[in-house]
Amino acid sequence: MALLKIARMGHPVLLKRAQEVPDILSEDTQRLIEDMKETLADAGGVGLAAPQVHVSKRLFLYSVPQARSEGEDDPALGVQVLINPELEPEGAEIIQRIEGCLSIPGLRGEVPRYKRVRYAGCDHTGQRVEGVASGFRAHVMQHEMDHLDGILYPMRMTDLARLKFEAEMLKYGVQA
Repeated sequence: MALLKIARMGHPVLLKRAQEVPDILSEDTQRLIEDMKETLADAGGVGLAAPQVHVSKRLFLYSVPQARSEGEDDPALGVQVLINPELEPEGAEIIQRIEGCLSIPGLRGEVPRYKRVRYAGCDHTGQRVEGVASGFRAHVMQHEMDHLDGILYPMRMTDLARLKFEAEMLKYGVQA
């Protein structure tokens, strides 16, 4: 396994639609997944999309740490893999959340996201997975899916006054 370099905002790979993963069980795909897991653990994040490690493929990892779990509809989860994902809103309710991104270090912003999403795709073994996610899980899945479509969270923000450096948020609070 290897730690992969994380692409930062401004790199072209983050602004284009990623390609489908043609062979989930290939040695290259399986190595990418393992390297992404190691990279995510090293970075201390909760999600990582392949374009963030300079690979334009439709694959992302996500997790729900115990501290971020929002109850039985949003249980804590270890690292999950979703390949060639499909995501769609489940209902119209939108909530605002503070987001960060490994590709935009040091910044946080308030982003509107659907409260619940229906998802489908394949896991790392090629098995189809599907369901409905809510709470933090829905939020992180939408963030990672955006990476596969060339969208960074500031592009989703409705009020750029809510974009802040983490250090200032800690010092002065979240409110604008």
